[in-house]
Amino acid sequence: MSTPVVTVYYGSLINPTTLTTYEATANCLIAVNAQGNIDWIVHDVKDSSVQETLLQKGLLDTDVAIVELREGQFIMPGFVDTHTHAPQVPNLGTGYQSELLDWLEKFTFPLESKFQDVGFAKEVYPSIVKKFIASGTTTCCYYGTLHLESNKVLADIVHSSGQRALIGKCNMDRHCPPYYIESSPNSSISNTQAFISYVRSLPPGPSNEPLIYPVLTPRFAISCSNELLSSLKSLAHSDTQLHIQTHIAENLKEVQFTKELYPDVEHYAGVYDSYGLLRTNTILAHAVWLEEKEIDLVKQRKAGISHCPTSNFNLRSGVAPIGKYLDRGLKVGLGTDASGGFSPSMLVTMRNASIASTVVALQNNPINTPADGRKFINRQLPLATLLYLATKGGAEVCVLDKQIGSLEPGKSFDALIVDVHTSDSSTATKNSNPALWSIPDTSPISSLSPQPVLEGMLEKFIFCGDDRNISAVYVQGKLIGGTSYYT
Repeated sequence: MSTPVVTVYYGSLINPTTLTTYEATANCLIAVNAQGNIDWIVHDVKDSSVQETLLQKGLLDTDVAIVELREGQFIMPGFVDTHTHAPQVPNLGTGYQSELLDWLEKFTFPLESKFQDVGFAKEVYPSIVKKFIASGTTTCCYYGTLHLESNKVLADIVHSSGQRALIGKCNMDRHCPPYYIESSPNSSISNTQAFISYVRSLPPGPSNEPLIYPVLTPRFAISCSNELLSSLKSLAHSDTQLHIQTHIAENLKEVQFTKELYPDVEHYAGVYDSYGLLRTNTILAHAVWLEEKEIDLVKQRKAGISHCPTSNFNLRSGVAPIGKYLDRGLKVGLGTDASGGFSPSMLVTMRNASIASTVVALQNNPINTPADGRKFINRQLPLATLLYLATKGGAEVCVLDKQIGSLEPGKSFDALIVDVHTSDSSTATKNSNPALWSIPDTSPISSLSPQPVLEGMLEKFIFCGDDRNISAVYVQGKLIGGTSYYT
């Protein structure tokens, strides 16, 4: 018997399309080839027409493995977490009575310093990566520590898990405690170059493209000397494909300190821009306190924003005006920012993004949608927007949107099978009338193919779901996690 060359998934599909729309379609066929890419999608296929459709696509029974979804399940793109700190995960739920700079000094730097011990990294990183995968994160932007060898351990573990990721070695040679600081700019750059080479030497995924990407990671402007930033500028200039990630305007004290350190630069974003670190593949975490000129500059450079509402609430940093950024055309994704955020789950981040936008709306007391065409400023983010930011928006921020972020022919099958009928989850309503799941079509923002029951399932999953509802996690067509992975 021949080995199937295509896996076809049959069931309901929820797929982001724009910031205000998504598809919600029942009875879809999604064909995934041996390289883990989507060959084709056919919508609204009745049970009786499945075999006929496969034949029309030139597929015989021996060519196909069919995965049929159950009632209460749907397929959606995997989550893209655009900002988190792998070594901080053991500190989840710790230190939230402190603000950012004190929190770093008292809780974060002491923990991260422990990763000087490679054995410690080997002990804790496997369970950390497993947590993110179990939460449905198919692509994750990880900050490591400043330690070269422990960062290699993180890269190895993420690679062996099958998760897609950007991983960076932190650059930090000043304003850090003496037990956790790089000895010199030269040492920082040398180890950074070694880590980049190491990540790029890892074997590619099933499609012969890398799953793991190195990312240049100046922790933030405060922790990097002028000499180090100048060296990072040279490295970035010589390698335009290299992603960059850093923090910006998270906390008012941080902003003030940065301006004191760089008195000749107009604003925080200008520091990064002056060193050539603000470009289309730059990921800027937080951006709570951007000035108007900074917003214009970020848009001009086509850099992306990672919105981390859970962390911003926990550390009392502030509430980012994401609606304003979206109306101004900035790329925006979501980040869990563990351990500033207390959960590795993007679902929690989506909920807090909704709450954060509601806080902004309440503070500004809008009566009506602005008449000048703006859709998001001072408004609660709609369901479609939350879905987009957690998937396609994150892919855009990572400049991976041609490959991931939505389920379309030619893209990678980075996907979740969600089960809202899981008996032990808070979404479980298996014996309920399915009509109770439907959302009345009264919203001005609706899906492209309205399916009230599916839309209700999506909303339940986003606001009540957790890892128990994630039956399967696929990256590049390979099953890497989910509840079915361990049964």
